[in-house]
Amino acid sequence: MDHSHMDHGDMGHGGGGHGGGGAMPMCNMNMLFTWDTTNLCIVFRQWHVTGTVSLIFSLLAIVAICAGYEALREVTRRYELWLSDKEATYRQEQAAENTPFLGIERIGGNAGGISSGASIGQRARILKATLYGVQNFYAFMIMLLFMTYNGFVMIAVAVGAGLGYYLFGSHTRAAKETACH
Repeated sequence: MDHSHMDHGDMGHGGGGHGGGGAMPMCNMNMLFTWDTTNLCIVFRQWHVTGTVSLIFSLLAIVAICAGYEALREVTRRYELWLSDKEATYRQEQAAENTPFLGIERIGGNAGGISSGASIGQRARILKATLYGVQNFYAFMIMLLFMTYNGFVMIAVAVGAGLGYYLFGSHTRAAKETACH
């Protein structure tokens, strides 16, 4: 049935359920590439771009977020390097303790058969797993930034990644093993 001839002007639909005329604009969700920033929401409804100033601050925040991801990757790389150096030192010390000097075996050695390396190993695995989880979460959040399909946001992600690599990871290979993380 066609209702186009009916007048709905006095039914109060203009407020959108927000208590009157001060309705918050809806987020504009695009599934196609765009440069339009009208009602752009970035990841969350609360991160709503309302004008040029909020766009500039949002883009700067995105650059910082993406650079921060590269900083986290560098912290993880350094921790793993420190851990492998510590493990190598521990193995060398163990080998030296177990090597007979002038054919005489060392007595006592490792009381109880439990090494300090075992507890360090468990803590290290927990920390490495935590860092890995945080990196993955971070990477997928950056992917969601990119999936706004907004050209300005996409450029900010790329600039942030490049800046982060320049500041924190330039001594590593530039080729990535995976696309997302």
